[in-house]
Amino acid sequence: MGRRKAAPTKVTTLRLPTNLAAELSVVARADGLPVSEVVREAVGKHIATRRADEEFQARLKEQLEKDREVLERLAG
Repeated sequence: MGRRKAAPTKVTTLRLPTNLAAELSVVARADGLPVSEVVREAVGKHIATRRADEEFQARLKEQLEKDREVLERLAG
């Protein structure tokens, strides 16, 4: 079997309160996962939840229209 090519990644700095960082570390170790994997999973779940939220989607579409107006002005 061939090896799968890893998806491109972006390094991001995350600042957490000390107590939350400690809890995250313990949870990751208990699950046998790197902290980065636990964070990726949590972010993925958060985004999926937002995608399913109709009120959020309405606000997102409103923001998209505002951004489109600015981008069109900048493009001349």
